[in-house]
Amino acid sequence: MEITLTCSECGSGINFAPVKGADSVQCHICETKNSVTFNEEILHGNVCECPNCGRQDFYKQKDFNRKIGVVLFVIASILAIWTYGISLIVLYIFDFLLYKKIGDVVACYKCNTLFRKVANIESIHPFDHEMNDRIIYADHDFKGQAPSH
Repeated sequence: MEITLTCSECGSGINFAPVKGADSVQCHICETKNSVTFNEEILHGNVCECPNCGRQDFYKQKDFNRKIGVVLFVIASILAIWTYGISLIVLYIFDFLLYKKIGDVVACYKCNTLFRKVANIESIHPFDHEMNDRIIYADHDFKGQAPSH
Protein backbone atom coordinates (compact mmCIF):
# COMPACT_ATOMS: atom_id res chain seq x y z
CA MET A 1 0.00 0.00 0.00
CA GLU A 2 1.13 3.55 -0.72
CA ILE A 3 -0.12 6.44 1.42
CA THR A 4 -0.04 10.16 0.61
CA LEU A 5 -0.89 12.59 3.39
CA THR A 6 -0.78 16.37 3.48
CA CYS A 7 1.90 17.95 5.67
CA SER A 8 0.34 19.84 8.58
CA GLU A 9 2.93 22.61 8.28
CA CYS A 10 3.54 23.35 4.58
CA GLY A 11 0.70 21.48 2.84
CA SER A 12 2.91 19.40 0.56
CA GLY A 13 2.25 15.72 -0.08
CA ILE A 14 4.17 13.12 1.91
CA ASN A 15 4.36 9.73 0.19
CA PHE A 16 5.21 6.68 2.28
CA ALA A 17 4.43 3.02 2.87
CA PRO A 18 3.13 1.87 6.24
CA VAL A 19 5.83 0.50 8.54
CA LYS A 20 5.14 -1.45 11.71
CA GLY A 21 6.08 0.55 14.81
CA ALA A 22 6.44 3.89 13.02
CA ASP A 23 4.76 6.78 14.83
CA SER A 24 5.59 9.68 12.49
CA VAL A 25 6.55 10.55 8.93
CA GLN A 26 8.76 13.45 8.00
CA CYS A 27 7.96 15.99 5.29
CA HIS A 28 10.66 16.16 2.63
CA ILE A 29 10.10 19.90 2.10
CA CYS A 30 9.89 21.49 5.56
CA GLU A 31 11.15 18.47 7.57
CA THR A 32 8.16 18.63 9.96
CA LYS A 33 7.26 15.32 11.60
CA ASN A 34 3.60 14.37 11.19
CA SER A 35 2.26 11.78 13.62
CA VAL A 36 0.67 8.60 12.24
CA THR A 37 -0.71 5.42 13.78
CA PHE A 38 -0.68 2.13 11.89
CA ASN A 39 -2.91 -0.78 12.87
CA GLU A 40 -2.59 -4.36 11.64
CA GLU A 41 -5.20 -3.87 8.90
CA ILE A 42 -3.20 -1.04 7.29
CA LEU A 43 -0.04 -3.17 7.38
CA HIS A 44 -1.92 -5.86 5.43
CA GLY A 45 -3.19 -3.37 2.82
CA ASN A 46 -6.72 -2.91 4.17
CA VAL A 47 -8.03 0.58 4.88
CA CYS A 48 -10.18 0.57 8.03
CA GLU A 49 -8.82 3.53 10.00
CA CYS A 50 -6.93 6.58 8.76
CA PRO A 51 -3.37 6.64 10.16
CA ASN A 52 -3.41 10.46 10.07
CA CYS A 53 -6.72 11.46 11.70
CA GLY A 54 -8.02 8.14 13.08
CA ARG A 55 -11.37 8.36 11.25
CA GLN A 56 -13.05 5.41 9.50
CA ASP A 57 -14.87 7.31 6.76
CA PHE A 58 -13.45 6.75 3.27
CA TYR A 59 -14.49 6.99 -0.36
CA LYS A 60 -13.02 5.78 -3.62
CA GLN A 61 -12.47 7.74 -6.80
CA LYS A 62 -10.42 7.57 -9.99
CA ASP A 63 -6.73 8.35 -9.45
CA PHE A 64 -6.58 11.38 -11.74
CA ASN A 65 -5.39 14.91 -11.02
CA ARG A 66 -8.44 17.22 -11.07
CA LYS A 67 -6.40 20.27 -12.05
CA ILE A 68 -5.22 18.54 -15.22
CA GLY A 69 -8.81 17.63 -16.03
CA VAL A 70 -9.97 21.23 -15.68
CA VAL A 71 -7.09 22.50 -17.84
CA LEU A 72 -7.93 19.96 -20.57
CA PHE A 73 -11.59 21.01 -20.49
CA VAL A 74 -10.73 24.72 -20.73
CA ILE A 75 -8.38 24.09 -23.67
CA ALA A 76 -11.00 21.95 -25.46
CA SER A 77 -13.65 24.62 -24.81
CA ILE A 78 -11.50 27.38 -26.27
CA LEU A 79 -10.61 25.22 -29.27
CA ALA A 80 -14.31 24.47 -29.78
CA ILE A 81 -14.72 27.98 -31.20
CA TRP A 82 -12.54 27.07 -34.19
CA THR A 83 -13.27 23.34 -34.38
CA TYR A 84 -17.08 23.72 -34.17
CA GLY A 85 -17.21 21.54 -31.04
CA ILE A 86 -15.16 18.65 -32.39
CA SER A 87 -12.49 19.29 -29.74
CA LEU A 88 -15.09 18.61 -27.04
CA ILE A 89 -15.99 15.30 -28.68
CA VAL A 90 -12.29 14.36 -28.85
CA LEU A 91 -11.91 15.29 -25.16
CA TYR A 92 -14.95 13.16 -24.32
CA ILE A 93 -13.44 10.13 -26.07
CA PHE A 94 -10.07 10.75 -24.41
CA ASP A 95 -11.78 11.09 -21.02
CA PHE A 96 -13.72 7.86 -21.54
CA LEU A 97 -10.55 5.95 -22.42
CA LEU A 98 -8.74 7.38 -19.39
CA TYR A 99 -11.66 6.46 -17.14
CA LYS A 100 -11.44 2.83 -18.26
CA LYS A 101 -7.63 2.71 -17.92
CA ILE A 102 -6.96 4.56 -14.65
CA GLY A 103 -7.33 2.71 -11.35
CA ASP A 104 -9.07 3.76 -8.16
CA VAL A 105 -7.66 5.46 -5.10
CA VAL A 106 -9.18 5.60 -1.59
CA ALA A 107 -9.40 8.94 0.22
CA CYS A 108 -10.25 9.95 3.78
CA TYR A 109 -13.20 12.35 4.01
CA LYS A 110 -11.75 14.23 6.99
CA CYS A 111 -8.07 14.80 6.13
CA ASN A 112 -7.90 13.85 2.41
CA THR A 113 -5.17 11.25 2.97
CA LEU A 114 -4.89 9.08 -0.16
CA PHE A 115 -4.35 5.31 -0.23
CA ARG A 116 -3.18 3.45 -3.34
CA LYS A 117 -2.96 -0.33 -3.91
CA VAL A 118 -5.67 -1.03 -1.32
CA ALA A 119 -6.65 -4.67 -0.83
CA ASN A 120 -10.23 -3.99 0.33
CA ILE A 121 -11.07 -1.31 -2.27
CA GLU A 122 -14.24 -3.13 -3.33
CA SER A 123 -15.78 -2.56 0.11
CA ILE A 124 -15.22 1.23 -0.07
CA HIS A 125 -18.18 3.30 -1.31
CA PRO A 126 -17.94 6.06 -3.94
CA PHE A 127 -17.95 9.72 -2.91
CA ASP A 128 -21.14 10.88 -1.13
CA HIS A 129 -21.80 14.65 -1.05
CA GLU A 130 -24.06 14.52 2.01
CA MET A 131 -21.53 12.48 3.96
CA ASN A 132 -18.73 14.86 2.95
CA ASP A 133 -20.69 17.96 4.03
CA ARG A 134 -21.68 16.45 7.37
CA ILE A 135 -18.07 15.40 8.10
CA ILE A 136 -16.44 18.66 6.97
CA TYR A 137 -18.97 21.19 8.32
CA ALA A 138 -20.47 19.41 11.34
CA ASP A 139 -17.57 17.08 12.23
CA HIS A 140 -19.97 14.14 12.19
CA ASP A 141 -18.30 10.74 12.61
CA PHE A 142 -20.04 8.00 10.63
CA LYS A 143 -17.61 5.36 11.95
CA GLY A 144 -17.24 3.84 8.49
CA GLN A 145 -20.96 3.40 7.86
CA ALA A 146 -22.79 5.08 4.97
CA PRO A 147 -25.59 7.47 6.01
CA SER A 148 -28.97 5.79 6.27
CA HIS A 149 -32.13 7.58 5.22
